[in-house]
Amino acid sequence: MKYYPVFLNLKDKKTAVIGGGRVAERKARTLIKAGAAVKIISPSLTHNLKTLSEKGKLSHIKRSYKRVDVNKAFLVIAATSSPQTNTKVARDAEFLINVIDKPSEGNFIAPSIVRSGSLTIAISTEGASPAISKAIRKEIENLYCKEFALYLKFVESIRKTAIKKIADHKKRERFLKSLASEEIFSALRNKGFNAVSKKISAALESEIQG
Repeated sequence: MKYYPVFLNLKDKKTAVIGGGRVAERKARTLIKAGAAVKIISPSLTHNLKTLSEKGKLSHIKRSYKRVDVNKAFLVIAATSSPQTNTKVARDAEFLINVIDKPSEGNFIAPSIVRSGSLTIAISTEGASPAISKAIRKEIENLYCKEFALYLKFVESIRKTAIKKIADHKKRERFLKSLASEEIFSALRNKGFNAVSKKISAALESEIQG
């Protein structure tokens, strides 16, 4: 295994994206969604990055890269069109660095991601084939559709109720385990969230009373 899989809490963490093109835009958007404090260093920006800057979603330094730009940055993305600049950024970065055109110069890579509500699935081929990562992502997106996002939110509430109201430990564990069964997953895909939630709510009520 070349890379250690991990999910980072980037809330308010200082991050720097060097570059202002489409790849930089994609990286910046993901960082913003994760709650990071994003700074873009580039002489120019895509239209969408300009809009994000104007809305205060990120800060923009309008010039070419300087060493000071990555000082104390928790995470850095080198996303310029210049391999030489990207290499310099990689050497200057103190902590986490991703180099878009040459991943081996950095210390982490960004996987393909499937998101469905609070469910996040990361896919990586360790750089062997980004195209295969994307193909697998599309397959997984079909398997874990929006019904699963609704279901996860529902289960969060059901689980709290079960822990509080099902006194018998074995019964409680059996019920909680049933929430992640193949039967439930199949029903979500074939019958939808509403049918599944009604069935589980009835089962929970039965366990509480019985």
